[in-house]
Amino acid sequence: MASDASSVVTVVANGTANGTAKADGAHVIATAASSTEKKTSTHGGVASDRFTWDTKLAGRSQVDDLPGVHHALVQFLESKMLECEAFIRECDPNLERLYFSTGIALIQCIKGIMSFEDKDLAAALASIKHSSTVAHKLRKSQPLTSRFAVLVLGGGTSSAVNHVKSMTPLQRHAELVYAEGLLEKAVIGIAYSGDWFQFIKEALNMRTATGIYRTLVAYLQQADANGFDNSIDPHFRSGVMLGQGLTSLVLSMLPSRVMSIIELFGYKGDRFEALSTLSDPGGWASTTPTSARDEGVRRPVCDIALLIFHLVLRAFTTQGIDIAVAERILEFNLQRFPNGVFFLFGAGRIAFCRSQPHRATVAYQRALESQDQYPQMHYLAFWELAVCAMARWRLDEAIPYWRTLRQEASWSKACYAYGAAACLLQQPSATDGDKAEASKFLADVPSLLNRIGGKSIPVEKFVARKARKYTSQGNTLLLPAVEFGYVLGSLSHADARTLRRRIRRVVRPEYERAKNADDVALANFLYGIVLRYIAHPDTDAKPDDEEASPELEAVEPDDEISEEDAESQSRKCFERVLEVGDKIQYEHWLLYYTHYELAQLLTVLKTPQLTAARTHLELVGSGKHLEGPGHARKGKYSMENALAMKVHAALEVMDAAERETKTKSQ
Repeated sequence: MASDASSVVTVVANGTANGTAKADGAHVIATAASSTEKKTSTHGGVASDRFTWDTKLAGRSQVDDLPGVHHALVQFLESKMLECEAFIRECDPNLERLYFSTGIALIQCIKGIMSFEDKDLAAALASIKHSSTVAHKLRKSQPLTSRFAVLVLGGGTSSAVNHVKSMTPLQRHAELVYAEGLLEKAVIGIAYSGDWFQFIKEALNMRTATGIYRTLVAYLQQADANGFDNSIDPHFRSGVMLGQGLTSLVLSMLPSRVMSIIELFGYKGDRFEALSTLSDPGGWASTTPTSARDEGVRRPVCDIALLIFHLVLRAFTTQGIDIAVAERILEFNLQRFPNGVFFLFGAGRIAFCRSQPHRATVAYQRALESQDQYPQMHYLAFWELAVCAMARWRLDEAIPYWRTLRQEASWSKACYAYGAAACLLQQPSATDGDKAEASKFLADVPSLLNRIGGKSIPVEKFVARKARKYTSQGNTLLLPAVEFGYVLGSLSHADARTLRRRIRRVVRPEYERAKNADDVALANFLYGIVLRYIAHPDTDAKPDDEEASPELEAVEPDDEISEEDAESQSRKCFERVLEVGDKIQYEHWLLYYTHYELAQLLTVLKTPQLTAARTHLELVGSGKHLEGPGHARKGKYSMENALAMKVHAALEVMDAAERETKTKSQ
């Protein structure tokens, strides 16, 4: 089985009878599917156009609804979202059945998260509450003392496990669905209400849910103590694995000082155990994955959770990230769901992680063409396409996406407006009209800020500060598109040839002529980043000939720089930022991020300087103010929490390496 980004994108292109890519004006577009769609697609080994289902539910056990729910999930993953919802409502118009009601609740959650509009979030909450009520009525009652023990001890006790053993299969499924509803309600409830009282309330609900999952896991472990218990259906198993794996994985990503507090309340997270748990339903630890015919209904959701961890959360953490595993999961699911929008997004993300933004663009264009039922998915594609265009340094291609998002999408209008303005200002051929449009976008930014859980979005606070700075400096910003590209990950995933022939040419003149401390710091920081990725591309990068397309500018003498020289100059740039750090007045975030980036550079030198790298990381992690006297910041610096997660992840890797070295030496 192939295991690189190009093979995955080949699956994407060949998901149709006639999939090719071509340049069309400003966009690279994957050719649309052939006019004849596939007549069948596998659903548990059965062609879905031959799937038959008796919609008369009277007298049928609710556990026997699972094949129908599985069929609905397959429709959803095939980008037939409306057909999926219609099928569920046809089967259970009043949503009185356990799995049909929870299926609608999950769909409403996805809609709410994608749109982030109050009406959709309210609809999601209503569906979750209804589903939880249905599940609660089917649960086996538990004595008050036992419920209190679960809340205090966190579940998994012998009495709690014995209680699960005494349940019927339907009651166990109801217990599982009830826990899922608590987690869904926590996420949607915090986003919808945005106050601390709601946060505390939902935190208690999450504790109840994790206690239930812990008990269900202990039940499975006891059932399998003398060999795998085939009497427990794979649908139940996949649900337990999904819930336990997700909660443990999220907790494992929290900083150690936060975890030390949370553990007092019975929470704990083990990164590798969580990944193993999520991998279990798909059989990804073995050479042969679980077939579609034998899978549990939540297996595809486990697969999507793993893809999100390996491909999206890798921006904040390192331990456990494995792109090869993601490629294997994605190849399986793309062959099964060639038009599945979620997996097409995954294909784009893998190509981007491999520093192949051109291939990523092809995949995202296919994702756009795969469905038109959920317009919010188009907005996500536009975001990714804009980021890829910036990685290719094709700002003219990014601008239309940012404009459309600003006009139509609701997730982060401040970022969309700033993205459009930054690209307009840095276009090589920017006109007076472009600058006027950029000024209008920037003037709008402060009024567009959004809130999640009652808290401001860090990147929005960053762009709002930049918008105010633009005005205070007489309508000018230094390298806004390059800087925003760093924030979005475009620089770290740009092809090395693009960095040499395009982005370095833009940054170098500003680096050479910057004067005041803030500009010197910003120019040196960005130039250092560009040089760092020329010298040491991302560890998962795989250069691809597709990226060296004819549109890439010819090599000029100034483009020639050896990897050794790029590494040396990058280090000097970062050290220069630290030299002027006590004079920085506004761009305080640069000082902290420079310590982090310098530490990352020191760890990849031919002779790694791990002690010095640790010093830089611990300095950032200490929480101390690093600015000089008279220039101390007020409150947090921009994107402080994101950096805290990155520093935590980097120290985790260093600690693990040191433990391994000590173990080998003993």
